[in-house]
Amino acid sequence: MIFDSANAHIVAFGERAMLLHVPTTALFELDALGIEVLKLVRSERNLDAEQIRATLSSRFPAEAVDAFIGQLIRLEVLRTEGDIRPINPARLRVEAYPLSTIVLNVNTGCNLACRYCYKEDLAIPAEGKRMGLEVAARSVDLLLSQAEQRSRVGIVFFGGEPLTNMTLIRQVVDYAEARAGTLGKTVDFSLTTNATLLTEEIIGYLDTHRFGISVSIDGPPALHDRNRRSIGDRGTYEVVARKARLLLSRYRSKPVGARVTLTAGTTEVELIHEHLRDGLGFHEVGYAPVTASDRADHALSEAELAEVHAGFERLGEKYLAAALAGRNTGFSNMHQLMTDLHEGRRKALPCGAGVGLLAVDHQGGLNLCHRFTGTQLPTFGNVDQGIAADRLGAFLEHAADRNGTHCATCHIRNVCAGGCYHESWARYGDPHHRTYHYCNLLRRWVDFGIRVYAEISARNPKFFSAHIEPRRAA
Repeated sequence: MIFDSANAHIVAFGERAMLLHVPTTALFELDALGIEVLKLVRSERNLDAEQIRATLSSRFPAEAVDAFIGQLIRLEVLRTEGDIRPINPARLRVEAYPLSTIVLNVNTGCNLACRYCYKEDLAIPAEGKRMGLEVAARSVDLLLSQAEQRSRVGIVFFGGEPLTNMTLIRQVVDYAEARAGTLGKTVDFSLTTNATLLTEEIIGYLDTHRFGISVSIDGPPALHDRNRRSIGDRGTYEVVARKARLLLSRYRSKPVGARVTLTAGTTEVELIHEHLRDGLGFHEVGYAPVTASDRADHALSEAELAEVHAGFERLGEKYLAAALAGRNTGFSNMHQLMTDLHEGRRKALPCGAGVGLLAVDHQGGLNLCHRFTGTQLPTFGNVDQGIAADRLGAFLEHAADRNGTHCATCHIRNVCAGGCYHESWARYGDPHHRTYHYCNLLRRWVDFGIRVYAEISARNPKFFSAHIEPRRAA
């Protein structure tokens, strides 16, 4: 019996063990029989079913051993001959683009000058390239036509700083709500903001239209001000924190999250979490470690990235303890992993960019996602002529092809699916290059998440219906 490590992965903790069936991302808890059978076949390739039965005969009935072996053979976790044969999807053919979300890059201008900003077309507000209503309206029309089978669609306002073009945001909301209403659809709006331009009036408007809001803030004053600077090179923590408190005190329609960028020298995730969640009162805090280039001054080093992930695991342990007590710590990265495991997500592509989501630049070009506006990566059509289906399809089919990559046999290949296109673009100059620089850490993170998920499932499964399923629906 040959254990096919490309199709199954075992996560053991204490006296328990979970089996991840890689092709389907299904999770199975192993009983004592399962643990012993797999221990045998993983340590000795030359055992056949009869020898396994004989070895375990004093502890387990022969028919139970045979039944379990039969299940593993059907799952292609055990083979009677040959080498490992990873089950991967048939070659992906992309022939439809059922958009659910359009990202509008409403202004390349920003009133801050953050030292780590990845936007290649960033400008000061006076020189920002603003999207006009005509382009925005055609973007909405494209979204609604591509989302013909969907009852809900999303519009994301992005920049630069999107609130520097609040006039257009209001116009788009009016237009989209009217157009969607005639089609019987609902539109959800969202934006990520540096918060500095928020006023009571703007907060009231966003609340009325139920915007999903995420605030970019990097933690306590010393950490935030290290990189998030004004155009005059002054720290911005005081104004951001003051406006965030105003927002959090008045916003009622949806929970407000914080988005933290972790750069070189910034690894104190627990301190940041305590400040933003418990101090300022954000509902969730999500962390984006910068690994896009090993040469950039702001990129985390390999040692720093490992330190960040160690901090993530400590935050994850607190997340687990709170979940068992029915509470939510607001650790967004852990929430996302729990969502993926709970839903049994199986990815052919790393994200929805190019299939469920496209980003529109100020000229109407269709970009893979918001991170690519202003870059040298060619666009995939425009809002006038529509999606360049042949080119976009070829791009996505290439991304889904695992032949010749380490992803072909990796046990998290259907959870990760190769990594962020933009990180690969920034680090390797190729959006299709796999993000090998953090594969080991990501595999460890998923294994950690499987253990946490198993503990919550066994000891307080109601946590998922109370905190995970509503979040996903929202």
